[in-house]
Amino acid sequence: MEGLRVVFMGSPAPVVPVLDALAEHARVQGWSLAGVYAAPERPAGRGRGLRPAPVAERAQALGIPVFTPARLRAEEEQARFRGLGADLVVLAAYGLLLPPLFLGPQVAGGPVHGALNVHPSLLPRWRGASPVASAILAGDAESGVCVMRMDEGLDTGPVLARERVPLDGTERTPQLTDRLFALGAGLLVSSIGPYLTGGLVPEPQPEQGVVACGRWRKEDGLLEWAHPAAALERAVRAFDPWPGTYTAWRGQRLEVLEAWVEPGSAEPGQVVALGAGVAVGTGEGLLVLERVKQEGKRALTAQEFLRGQRSFIGARLPS
Repeated sequence: MEGLRVVFMGSPAPVVPVLDALAEHARVQGWSLAGVYAAPERPAGRGRGLRPAPVAERAQALGIPVFTPARLRAEEEQARFRGLGADLVVLAAYGLLLPPLFLGPQVAGGPVHGALNVHPSLLPRWRGASPVASAILAGDAESGVCVMRMDEGLDTGPVLARERVPLDGTERTPQLTDRLFALGAGLLVSSIGPYLTGGLVPEPQPEQGVVACGRWRKEDGLLEWAHPAAALERAVRAFDPWPGTYTAWRGQRLEVLEAWVEPGSAEPGQVVALGAGVAVGTGEGLLVLERVKQEGKRALTAQEFLRGQRSFIGARLPS
């Protein structure tokens, strides 16, 4: 397989380890990374200046050609991809659906070995755009990562390899995402060689256990106090950093950044004192607020927030 030409497609910081592992493996094997595709530059930071995606920055540092098209179906983009002469595509959290050309040799100029996806879930559970947050929100006892061969469906292709990770109920989306893609980097490197030589045959996903997940909207983070405290606490961890979890206090957004569950009862949305802290009644149990952030202000511990908002105790949320 010496001389194999590989194209990597990915965007956010958690998948940089996948690119690094692939680049090192390619160097050892005598392959070449013909190009890296990433999301276009986006406004970032206080100045809102344009900044490349983390994968694009890393690829530039490695000396790999970088492409950041907004669309892949344009004729000029498909011609450019054909010009790379890719034998294999590897994808991890890229953000765009791939046209048939990018998926395999069924289209002239497509990669002869197809496209592999490092996906942070135990397929077929959590196919789609938000698998890590969805696993946390659902209270899953385990998560994991799969390397799958892509087809034209949404995360429906056969699986080469998978690794399971037990969850202890404290995970937040950023940390679990980092962990799963770090595992995925090793899983990719260990499975890619046997896959290319035919020693590892992808297995079709079972028809049972299919669960899909979409992209979260801003309004999904609104805390519904009639729900159980345990579900609301999972939402706080799952929706970090997007869309965040929040309620309203005096007509302003009040973000709940950290919270935990305590036995007890109060009317849903009723704010009560709990020792030196504060909790909110839910449909089942109390949600103890640990860190909050009022609209336009810095994050505070609940105790700090109460020093300036003593009338918060006894309020009914949202208000």
